[in-house]
Amino acid sequence: MQPVGIHHVAICMPDIDAGVDFYCRILGFTMADRPPDLGPGVWLQGGSGQVHLMKVDHEVPKLQHYAIQVADLEAAVADIRAAGGEVRTLDGPIGSGRQAFMHDPAGNFIELNQPDVPAAQI
Repeated sequence: MQPVGIHHVAICMPDIDAGVDFYCRILGFTMADRPPDLGPGVWLQGGSGQVHLMKVDHEVPKLQHYAIQVADLEAAVADIRAAGGEVRTLDGPIGSGRQAFMHDPAGNFIELNQPDVPAAQI
């Protein structure tokens, strides 16, 4: 097997409307088509990947996370803050590249990641 990328990440969300507002208004995702018979939830498109918000009635785990790759971390942080989002930056990198961190309305942990290699070369 040779993976070619991540197609989607499914995350738990007790309040789907709050999740849609956060992911679309703060992070810039757009609504994607979703089969109607899957139960409560939505699919969101961001670049070549998707985030699937899955309706749950329980608290979500606090340490699991996924990373959104960005071309310019400073610009992404500025855009998020301008839209009313909260994001934490670090003084230095963790591993290669640079990161910032935030939580969605359900408490899902999100990393913003600017790799050392320009996005056009990945």
